[in-house]
Amino acid sequence: MSTDSGNAHDAAIGIERDEDEVDLLEYWRILRDRKWLIVAVAGSILALTLVLTLLTTPIFRASSTLQIDRETIKVVDVGGLTPADSPYDEDFYQTQYELLKSRSLALRVIQDLKLVDNPQFNPIVQGDKRPAVAAGGLQARERALINPLLGGVTIEPVRNSRLVKINFDSTNPALAARIDNAWGQAFIASNLERRLDATSYARKYLEDRLLQLKARLEDSEKQLVRFATEQQIVSVGDDKPSLSAQNLSDLNASLAQAQDARIKAESEWGQASAGSGLGMPQVVSNQLIQKLRENRTVIAAQYQEKLKTFQPDYPDMQRLQGQLDEIDRQVNAEINNIRASVKAQYDATRSQEDLLTQRIGGLKGDVLDLQGRSIQYNILKREAGTNRELYDSLLQRYKEIGVAGNVGTNNISVVDTAEVPTSRNTPRLSLNLAVGLLLGLFAGVLAAFLLHYLDRSIRSPQTLETLAQRPVLGVVPRFGAGETPATATLDLRSPFAESYRSVRTALQFATSHGLPRTLLMTSPGPSEGKTTSAIELARNIAQVGRRVLLIDADLRNPSVHRLFKLDNAFGLSNILAGATDVQGAVQASGETNLSVMTSGPIPPSPPELLAGDALANLLESMRGHFDLILMDGPPVLGLADAPLLANCAEATVVCALSDSTRHDALKGALRRLLAAKAHVLGTLLVGYTHKHAGYGYGGYSDYTYSASR
Repeated sequence: MSTDSGNAHDAAIGIERDEDEVDLLEYWRILRDRKWLIVAVAGSILALTLVLTLLTTPIFRASSTLQIDRETIKVVDVGGLTPADSPYDEDFYQTQYELLKSRSLALRVIQDLKLVDNPQFNPIVQGDKRPAVAAGGLQARERALINPLLGGVTIEPVRNSRLVKINFDSTNPALAARIDNAWGQAFIASNLERRLDATSYARKYLEDRLLQLKARLEDSEKQLVRFATEQQIVSVGDDKPSLSAQNLSDLNASLAQAQDARIKAESEWGQASAGSGLGMPQVVSNQLIQKLRENRTVIAAQYQEKLKTFQPDYPDMQRLQGQLDEIDRQVNAEINNIRASVKAQYDATRSQEDLLTQRIGGLKGDVLDLQGRSIQYNILKREAGTNRELYDSLLQRYKEIGVAGNVGTNNISVVDTAEVPTSRNTPRLSLNLAVGLLLGLFAGVLAAFLLHYLDRSIRSPQTLETLAQRPVLGVVPRFGAGETPATATLDLRSPFAESYRSVRTALQFATSHGLPRTLLMTSPGPSEGKTTSAIELARNIAQVGRRVLLIDADLRNPSVHRLFKLDNAFGLSNILAGATDVQGAVQASGETNLSVMTSGPIPPSPPELLAGDALANLLESMRGHFDLILMDGPPVLGLADAPLLANCAEATVVCALSDSTRHDALKGALRRLLAAKAHVLGTLLVGYTHKHAGYGYGGYSDYTYSASR
């Protein structure tokens, strides 16, 4: 409602406004108008919170702290007994938190502390009507306490740490501390039991597997030995080949060496058999040959020296020649010996190579035959080796688990034990009151907005203008305490008087010829300010020198004659019924330029009087005597009078009472008037409270009202 009103007003003054714009000022006015409702709702909820808090049984909370490590100190390092945890994996700690809230752990605490016999838990067991519990079985009674016990436990992990708090709430502080400490101890014991159970299961499983593998190993080794005996297969060692294969390998190595020696000897013999042999390494390295050659060089030098003096047949020359020949013979003899030695070495290497080749040829057949017979042997050997490795590894594992099983591995420790609480945990009076106050304020604000948007009454000029699609000619303020129209009119600067002067000004520009000649004042329903508005408007127009005739056209509930203290014996009803003394029906009001025609006696059927031509003729006859004929009409809704009057009047003004006239009533009244071809000039908002004022009308009204004080 308020949003539509604001949009209409902004459109009226030429301001474009976004449909999604939030009008905070309008929200503030809603809260301000219904502040006492908000205070009442908030106060009621606050009082209810206080009463409930004081009546609530106090709950005490005991807290203990545990440290949960991923791994304990490794006395014996036996991997694989428990799942390995990644340092970045949160599953481990989340699992521990869920285990702390498990039903099995709660049952263990119940059994450890014998809570079935505890006076505080007895009513819970006795109140359980299930047949198994009612029969009185111990296990059934213990299980009946699991859910109540879990309801008092709160697991609170400490962020960024390996600590976790165990909280237990109870009306008995000593019992709360006792159960909280027992909870931590039971968790540690159950953790150790799970680890020991895992070790025991592993040992039992390995024992069974060892017996199976031992029997399998014995069978495989027996088969291997039996097959080797049958096939005459002799193995030098587990990592060595058979004798034939080993001999073949050794002979192959010897053959390679013999071939190298033969090739070397053959090369030496080829060098020795070619040429004079002086270049042979054996000759070069032979000291005897080198010494003989040195002596020959010396003797040859002497021979050449003496040849210059003596002839070759000279005895000394022949003697020297004989020495040279002897030396050559000795050198050749030594070279021949060396050649013979090289030849013998070459022949020996060839002979050795031939022998090794023959021997290897014989062993190849033996090895190939052995390989054919060793296929099944190798299969049996590999099977026996595999069984032996499995047996040895499981035996080692069994021994490690046996040692580790005797060492208690506990990765959970108590950091702080629970102490008996001295102050209650809940209810917290200050916290509850603060929450109650916030909830109360929220509920109050919600109620204020809910009532505001459910309220279909007209509360502002903007709303009236939007609904009527007609201009608001004026806004009449609500009377103050002890104020009446008579007293408000006496003060010409009062907001009441000023508002009707504004309406008078607006009417002067309402038509092309200024002030309408005939004007009807009506409203959707009764008691909505139309009579007061008609009287005050007539007075204000008369004050500016215009001749005004005020007709009380409400033939069902007339009131103008009472307000002016006039005689109502002859009036409008008489004229409409056929009386001809029209001037006798017009009475002086006691105010300048203002005349009044009362309603006259109340007729049995007012619409029949108003439906004829008498009313139109009356108005036409009075136009020459008055500048304005103002009719105070009856309400529109539920009656046929107002549409008939509006059809005869030049203009109609509809009054709406602020905070009273409903949207649907105003729209219904306007539809009836428009159906009667009435010219609805505008609307008038009566009884307006300036505290509803927003931008526009209210701002102007506030300024005007303050000037009158």
